[in-house]
Amino acid sequence: MDVDTFKKLIDNSDNIVFFGGAGVSTESNIPDFRSANGLYNEKLKSIYTPEEILSHDFFIHHTDEFYKYYKSKMIYKDAKPNPAHIALAELEKAGKLKAVITQNIDGLHQMAGSKNVLELHGSVHRNYCMKCGSFYDLDYIIESENIPLCKKCNGIVKPDVVLYQEALDSQILEDAVNYIMNSDVFIIGGTSLSVYPSAGLVNYYRGDKLVLINKTKTPYDYRANYVYYGNIGELFSRLIN
Repeated sequence: MDVDTFKKLIDNSDNIVFFGGAGVSTESNIPDFRSANGLYNEKLKSIYTPEEILSHDFFIHHTDEFYKYYKSKMIYKDAKPNPAHIALAELEKAGKLKAVITQNIDGLHQMAGSKNVLELHGSVHRNYCMKCGSFYDLDYIIESENIPLCKKCNGIVKPDVVLYQEALDSQILEDAVNYIMNSDVFIIGGTSLSVYPSAGLVNYYRGDKLVLINKTKTPYDYRANYVYYGNIGELFSRLIN
């Protein structure tokens, strides 16, 4: 797929849905998980793998170690939206894009100006006391010396992110499915489509304008009507320039 074809698809639709993964944020200098330089291929000093550390069981039984990893590897407070985030916000403002569905937890879509963002895996910007439910922002987590504790009841404050062994929010998943089923153009970008149940969302699209944008091949390329191999930010920057 060339840029002109992509532009034409966008110009001719006012019912676009975007579904994005870690590759949308790598151009904002946030590492992904599964690429050669991703977090999961990094050598750790710990005896645990990143997948183990980012699990519900590990959070409960090794909370201190969880937070050491989480604060050093999962939070990128200085990250800024890149051209992909900005273009998607512009498309929503223009009435063309109906929803952004994201696997990312960094809040960059909202920072760029997107309003209707469905966060499948939650957000680092929301944190709640496990005892009383009090809300805490990202700064509170960053500034806590060890385990963040609630100022009201001394309970442990947990990030509102979906860890391994935890279920996705059923309402967010249902809303995502509805947007996808009713969309005219469905754009999937920056994801290897290898993590379920999120990857299975592609199966709900009923149209004939499925666009896949990724640096490498995915298991669903054969289903796509248009495929673009490359940087998603570069492609979207040419949309708005």
